[in-house]
Amino acid sequence: MPRSAAQRRAPGARARAALALLIAGLLVSGCSVTFDSGDEEVRSPFTGEQVEPGPVLAVKLDNAPDARPHTGLASADIVYASQVEGGLSRLTAIYSGDLPAETGPVRSARESDLQLLRTFGDPAFAFSGARSAVLPLITQSPVEAVTPDSAPGAFFRSGDRDAPHNLFLRPTEALDDAPGASDASDIGFRFGEAPEGGRETPEETVRFPSASFGFAWSAEDGAWRVSMDGSPAQDTGTGQVTAATVVVQYVDVHDSQFPGTPFTETVGSGAATVLRDGRAHDARWQRDSSGDGTRFTGEDGERLNFATGPVWVVLAPAPA
Repeated sequence: MPRSAAQRRAPGARARAALALLIAGLLVSGCSVTFDSGDEEVRSPFTGEQVEPGPVLAVKLDNAPDARPHTGLASADIVYASQVEGGLSRLTAIYSGDLPAETGPVRSARESDLQLLRTFGDPAFAFSGARSAVLPLITQSPVEAVTPDSAPGAFFRSGDRDAPHNLFLRPTEALDDAPGASDASDIGFRFGEAPEGGRETPEETVRFPSASFGFAWSAEDGAWRVSMDGSPAQDTGTGQVTAATVVVQYVDVHDSQFPGTPFTETVGSGAATVLRDGRAHDARWQRDSSGDGTRFTGEDGERLNFATGPVWVVLAPAPA
């Protein structure tokens, strides 16, 4: 789904300097590049949209019922849904190029986030804190941590919600605190014509032990309408949250080194279901190391194209 031009963040000098290299990389990887009136335009490696990528900002979002509706969620290029304590869920929103004015509510980081985010290189990572044993791991990781302590001007408390569900972020100011954040690059996604086959699927539900995500195809929107725990997912600025492509990625969720906290493995391989254009496609995913992207292939073994627009990835526990 195209974003409003008013939301588009003017690219920095560093992003413009990297544009030529990015174009070359995208040509090699199969992503399309367009040339318009002499001005070079590239498609986002995260959404396939004609938006010049910028630095990557990952934001850890609260997803408790009291944290909803979210702000800025509909503007995310990618949203990852993962399991946390008690079988509940949290979201990791990925932004690059287009930034909302605000996003949130922001909550604490988990050890699993560091493995997941390594696929983006050295992204900025905004979160509200973490358990004391996890903080050294964050410091040692290549992410550019952005917290209320490091960037107090980037965070604010909303007066219409109760703590801890009232901490919000200004993404532009957050990136000012992370000048070394990597620009968007190939993470394994491919965009293009729909693959053959699949099965007509008007709605798909993914369940965690204490949470659920629903995706209902809307021909009117040309996208999947997202619901969480049985209620429509809403954005305070745009209303109903939608996704052009939904990936249900079945992963190993096991106990982490910290008691009571699950760890979601995103390195390895397994089954997946890719939803696009009202159909479900059986797929396989593979990520060889934390520094690699994730390849999604269809039943024929070929790379499986996503639909252009925002992508939701639900990191669902693999069936026993």
